[in-house]
Amino acid sequence: MTHKPELAEPRRAVGADWTWQDKANCSGMNLELFFGPEGERNHDRVAREKRAKLVCSGCPVRTKCLDAALAEAPQHGVWGGLDADERAAERKRRMRRERGRAA
Repeated sequence: MTHKPELAEPRRAVGADWTWQDKANCSGMNLELFFGPEGERNHDRVAREKRAKLVCSGCPVRTKCLDAALAEAPQHGVWGGLDADERAAERKRRMRRERGRAA
């Protein structure tokens, strides 16, 4: 018998407007595609994230999703077509750009 962990809903800022999610390509899909199971092997994670990113690629709210993820800083999952490491790099890139504008 295998145990599948319950997937928690992504954390959302109180008062934030998340109605854009209704227009997302992933709306109504199984979240496990975007937030893999605990203990997932690296090879399986890479393949799953590639499939998730394909869903994101033509999404009409991809930019809003990515902006929300960068603001909320979730540690897991594919948001706006980027995985956690890619989001961390994008966050740093945006911070450098903002510092450059402020200088």
